[in-house]
Amino acid sequence: MKYSCEITIDKPRDQVIALFDNPDNMVKWQEGFVSFTHRSGEPGQPGAVSDLVYQMGKRRVEMVETVVARDLPDRFCGTYEAKGVWNSVDNHFAEQPGGRTHWRLETEFRLKGFMKIIGLLMPGMFRKQSLKFMKDFKAFAEGA
Repeated sequence: MKYSCEITIDKPRDQVIALFDNPDNMVKWQEGFVSFTHRSGEPGQPGAVSDLVYQMGKRRVEMVETVVARDLPDRFCGTYEAKGVWNSVDNHFAEQPGGRTHWRLETEFRLKGFMKIIGLLMPGMFRKQSLKFMKDFKAFAEGA
């Protein structure tokens, strides 16, 4: 399953990237975020691997992030793996007139087992969650 989402943030791109690129800020805009632990490689650079933990209701979700590309301020791409889920997220940031930033997210999900059933029954749920994270980041960034 592939899709894209877009949002415009009323902040200059350099400020958006500074907030986006700081793992300490994840708790401020990713609902359910518990922890980010760097595992290997140079932090934030291609090949770096980190563990992310989320609490979603009663369910604890642990995933592994691998940085695929880092061409900031233009682009950041990573893969995220959890039980039954492989997800590629390619973030693109473009300067806009008036000190604004356009953020386009391109994502692909590959699902297995129970998650494949969820994906077939509720495919819009994944796009909705991505857009929620983007809107929450926008609110955080514009308030910072």
